[in-house]
Amino acid sequence: MADSIRKVGYFAMDVADKPGEAVRVLQALSKGGVNLLVFSGFPCGRRAQLDLVPEDVALFRKALTRAKLKVRPKKTGFLVQGKDRRGAVAEVLQKLADAKINVTAVDAVSAGGGRYGAILWVKAKDVNKATRALKSV
Repeated sequence: MADSIRKVGYFAMDVADKPGEAVRVLQALSKGGVNLLVFSGFPCGRRAQLDLVPEDVALFRKALTRAKLKVRPKKTGFLVQGKDRRGAVAEVLQKLADAKINVTAVDAVSAGGGRYGAILWVKAKDVNKATRALKSV
């Protein structure tokens, strides 16, 4: 089975770097019926950054409005899912390197059950080129 790679809407949010902030955001999104494909959080200066990839962008925006939450403008990422194997992420990144595309960031994880997932970002100017390069993975 080949890897599945799809473009996804990615949103970043700044929150206070204190206990419970991520929970507050995640609970508001859950209450709004939002399913997240990717969630990541990390300190950024004196604050924290949350990265969110919703399954349904329209529902996500509606839940944000209802909860009075603000995110940065939408960017594009690539969600990779497939059978876990040695070198799986390297194969994906090699396609981008061959196309002379610099990867801004990547996070990957073994999902258990013989599966893995990754999220990666490239500069906005490279999204279309990356889409073409990743079709052959």
